[in-house]
Amino acid sequence: MLSIILLQNVKAMLFFGIGQRLEEGGTFFMYPILFLLLTLVGLTIKGFLQKDSLTKTISLLKSISLFTLFWGFLGFMIGMIGAFDAIELSGDVAPEVFASGLKIGLLSPLFGIVAFLVGRLGIIILILKNK
Repeated sequence: MLSIILLQNVKAMLFFGIGQRLEEGGTFFMYPILFLLLTLVGLTIKGFLQKDSLTKTISLLKSISLFTLFWGFLGFMIGMIGAFDAIELSGDVAPEVFASGLKIGLLSPLFGIVAFLVGRLGIIILILKNK
C-alpha cells in the first residue's frame, strides 16, 4: 500500500516537474517544441505502420526535427539577448541570478535537442524497418 502511494507521488512530481520546466523555459518556445515532438512521434508510428510513402515520411521527419532543433536555439538566443539587455540596464548582477538565468535559457535548446534526437531515432527505425 505504501509503495503504491509512493509511486503515485513520484509520478505526480515527475509530471509536475516537466510542466514546470515547460513554463520556466518560456511558453512561446517550449510548447511548440512539445507539439513538434508529439508530431515526430506520431509520424514515426505512422511510418512504421504504413508501407507506402515512406520516403515522404522520412523527409518530413528530417525537416521537422531540424526545425525543432533550431527553434530551441532561437529561443535561447532571444532569451540571452533579453537577459543581457536587463543586465546592461541594472549594471551589477549577482552570479546566482546570472546562473539561474542561464539555466532557464538553456531549457529550450535542451528540449529542442531531445526532440531532434527523437526524430532522428525515428528515421533510423524507419530505415532499418525498410531494409
